[in-house]
Amino acid sequence: MLDVRRLALLRELSIRGTLAAVAESVHLSPSAVSQQLAQLEKEAGVELLRPAGRRVQLTPEAEILVASATEVLDVLERAQAALEVASVSVRGTVRVAVFQSAALALMPAALTAMREQHPDVRIEMTQHEPEQALHDTWARDFDMVVAEQYPAHAAPRHPGLERQELTTDAIRLAVPADSPIRSLDDARGAAWVMEPYGAASRHFAEQRCRQAGFEPDVRYQTADLQAQMRLVESGNAVALMPDLIWTGRGTTSRLVDLADAPRRQIFTAQRGAGAASPAMREFARVLREAAGHLEGV
Repeated sequence: MLDVRRLALLRELSIRGTLAAVAESVHLSPSAVSQQLAQLEKEAGVELLRPAGRRVQLTPEAEILVASATEVLDVLERAQAALEVASVSVRGTVRVAVFQSAALALMPAALTAMREQHPDVRIEMTQHEPEQALHDTWARDFDMVVAEQYPAHAAPRHPGLERQELTTDAIRLAVPADSPIRSLDDARGAAWVMEPYGAASRHFAEQRCRQAGFEPDVRYQTADLQAQMRLVESGNAVALMPDLIWTGRGTTSRLVDLADAPRRQIFTAQRGAGAASPAMREFARVLREAAGHLEGV
């Protein structure tokens, strides 16, 4: 009989690529991970790993076991959810990854609702970039992710993750209050602040500027949208900002509508195997309610 815990380690190796990364993920030493995988090879009776430089490579037989391990872990997750459904109270832990503006606008109300309605549910929140968080939710580092998708920039799809839209928000050009800028075209000579390369918002902003016929002068880069807001409000930059970031606060900057009124999609994703969990279901519900209160923002 193959050991489920060792199968899970093999799956982790297929996802993370190195024994060191697996060891860090599961809080074991690399030698302990190596020993467990060596034992799995003995149980399977076939070669599972081959040296590939300083790394190891999974054999075709290992890939078969990885696929089976995913199925086994899904079955166990469904079994856990079924036990929770049978319980008289809603309890358990939900690990959620959230990007910054959603953490500011949605999470306070959602966490308050969960604390008041389901005090036995523990919510563990981590701020994370959406694309990586989607991958990490698929990899089982998180139970749920609140993610975003910009126009013409589709968020990654991972097998077994189910999506549900929460809300959308407008994306507008934020400029200093005394700026003469009245359109995106007027901003061609301005100093810009954007997120670092690779972020969906950076791709969107650069493409919009190029479609308007100019290359933006990106003088400032930060993933912190609150820092971007301060740079705009202090008169040092302009930025394309989603409206959710202004939730619960005013701003001295002026917001300029874009020609086609683009909107960002905000959605949750979770593994289908755990969707029946009452704690997950209730947390998804309070997130939808929090998002519903922001409609029209």
